[in-house]
Amino acid sequence: MINFRVGHGYDVHKLTQDRKLILGGVCIRYDLGLLGHSDADVLVHAVMDSLLGAAGLGDIGKHFPDTDEAYKGADSLKLLAHVTELLASKGYAIGNIDATVIAQKPKLAAYIEQMCKNIADTCGISPEQVNVKATTTEHLGFCGRGEGIASHSVSLIYNK
Repeated sequence: MINFRVGHGYDVHKLTQDRKLILGGVCIRYDLGLLGHSDADVLVHAVMDSLLGAAGLGDIGKHFPDTDEAYKGADSLKLLAHVTELLASKGYAIGNIDATVIAQKPKLAAYIEQMCKNIADTCGISPEQVNVKATTTEHLGFCGRGEGIASHSVSLIYNK
């Protein structure tokens, strides 16, 4: 019998000057970037949290604490690779990942395909198993005011 498990992840980072904007492992041309201990890739952070949550393995703060200098400036795709290996060591495979980036600006449509490919390649799954969407908040809240970017992710995993 196959054991399916679902996890949800959420992350948010503040937009700031003098940082690169990296989402889904893609460096996006924009005058602001996300503030964080690692590369602050909110999309990949939400994906990691959804995968870890589905497996009952805590969250990214448990595995990659922002108090640990080893993760300062870390490439979030490398952290995602570690999460994928951790899932495999527990006997889980990824069924699919569905994520939404919430940002008033910049427009992300041109980058979505590469984000899906980066996440899929890192997780060792097909790009068809990864769906990334982007939405605005119609200028409401901190995302709508351009103060930050948030992301939600839902993942399905199953035992191999």
